[in-house]
Amino acid sequence: MTTNRKISRRTFGGLTAAATASFALGTPSLLRAQTPITFAVPNPSAITWMPYWVALGEGYFDEEGLSPTLQAVDGSSSVLQAMAAGQAEIGAPGPGPVLGARARGLDVKFIYNLFAKSVFGLLVKDDSPVQTPEDLRGTVVGIGTADGAEMSFTQAILSDLGMAEGTDYTFLPVGDGGTAAVAFLRDEVGSYAGAISDAAILSARGIDLREITPEKYFAFFGNGIAMLESTMAANPDLAPKFGRALVKGMRFASDPANKEAALAHCAAGNPQEGEDTEVATALLSLAIDRMTPTDAFIEHGFGYQPPEHWKLIHDSAVSSGALEGPLDDLSSVYTNEFVADWNA
Repeated sequence: MTTNRKISRRTFGGLTAAATASFALGTPSLLRAQTPITFAVPNPSAITWMPYWVALGEGYFDEEGLSPTLQAVDGSSSVLQAMAAGQAEIGAPGPGPVLGARARGLDVKFIYNLFAKSVFGLLVKDDSPVQTPEDLRGTVVGIGTADGAEMSFTQAILSDLGMAEGTDYTFLPVGDGGTAAVAFLRDEVGSYAGAISDAAILSARGIDLREITPEKYFAFFGNGIAMLESTMAANPDLAPKFGRALVKGMRFASDPANKEAALAHCAAGNPQEGEDTEVATALLSLAIDRMTPTDAFIEHGFGYQPPEHWKLIHDSAVSSGALEGPLDDLSSVYTNEFVADWNA
């Protein structure tokens, strides 16, 4: 079933950001040696990576003996490249790009499901005649980048309708911000596939959007925390410590009494994003909702990855051609081994 939801400018407007957010802990603790690490993320929004900034601001990483630096790069592919090149010990790619990288032989493993509910959406202008994804046949679909997670997300939706890229529709990378807005205004694209932050920029440019994502695809979870297996073997304490700090940050932010403090921590990560307090507050609530597991999986705790959701994403990637063939062992792509400890 397809549901149409009007996307509020006030809801999405605060995710626009121009500068890369980067922050490192200062003076090392006198009581515990601090291990420096780099955390690569695919966009600069602080609210998108809210548990990180809250954990940093509340000192949870310091308690774990970690001194992290967040580095924003351009998309999931760049995150994986940074990890493969040894420039980042931890990254936050999407599940689709992780499957592709694993198929190519990269020993990447998803360890924490940050966005338990999909943050991607298939969007059209509010006055568009398009009502369902089926109506996109023969049209151009705008995407932020040619290798972003939004591409595999959209391929899965359209392939389920028997539509093939290059035959029934085409992708056009239009970036975000002004370039994406111009593509919409010039009718170069009939729809846009992207994350909340992408939609925010379009909305801020004065384009009213409507969502046409089929309901079942909200089970396609979003970006999460990943590490290389070689990095995990060399640093066996890193995943437990990093994830434990994130869960503490998530629990802190989920308490309504801590809303102002959580907003302040995110504003420290990206001051421009925090300028509009009203919008930032709405975005924080949205982020918490998307990062909280559904009722069916909440008992497992934050970070849990439902195997059936991984199978859904994997099978859709195969059917769409995003993967040349099924992986021999899908369970090797992810692990829930740390979840119980993180949530203890």
